[in-house]
Amino acid sequence: MADEKKPAAEDAEKEKPEAADGEEAAEEKPKKKIPVMAIAIVVLVLVGIALAGGIAYFVASKLVTSSHNDDGGAAAARYHDPGVFVKLGDPKEGILVNVGGVKAGHFLKIGIMIEMNPGKKEVITEGKLNPVAETKLMDTVLHILRSEPLDGYDASKQDALKEKIKTEVNHELGEGTVYGVYITSFVLQ
Repeated sequence: MADEKKPAAEDAEKEKPEAADGEEAAEEKPKKKIPVMAIAIVVLVLVGIALAGGIAYFVASKLVTSSHNDDGGAAAARYHDPGVFVKLGDPKEGILVNVGGVKAGHFLKIGIMIEMNPGKKEVITEGKLNPVAETKLMDTVLHILRSEPLDGYDASKQDALKEKIKTEVNHELGEGTVYGVYITSFVLQ
């Protein structure tokens, strides 16, 4: 029996070092997992940052582009081809139109210059406005001037009037046809 106890004791002693080795082995495995997990987390964070940066760049570039396309943008106005300036109405007098309705008895004498896109070949040829485009242009501008209420001709609302003319003419002749509208003289009586 003593012999039987010895092997049991030896087995217990053998198990202890193995258990100690097993505990060390168990401790080594998490140590190896922690760097792998840390590397995976760092890689995921970097990929997330790169993805977020890419999305932010895409959105910002689309917003800038759409704002230039929508309202012409100040930067877009600086970086277009030189336009062709067209004076509406009589070359010396400009446009004389009845405003505020027939019974109002108010007249507007206005000089309007429109900067046209020279790249629109269906509107501008050899630096001159085509007759069809000129007719559509004058009709649109006269309609706007006649339909504007008297308080719409206030000096503080001049930019709104120019923008309305630009928008309507671009709608009639095609987007991007008009770069700008300039009022050179203005008399309301």
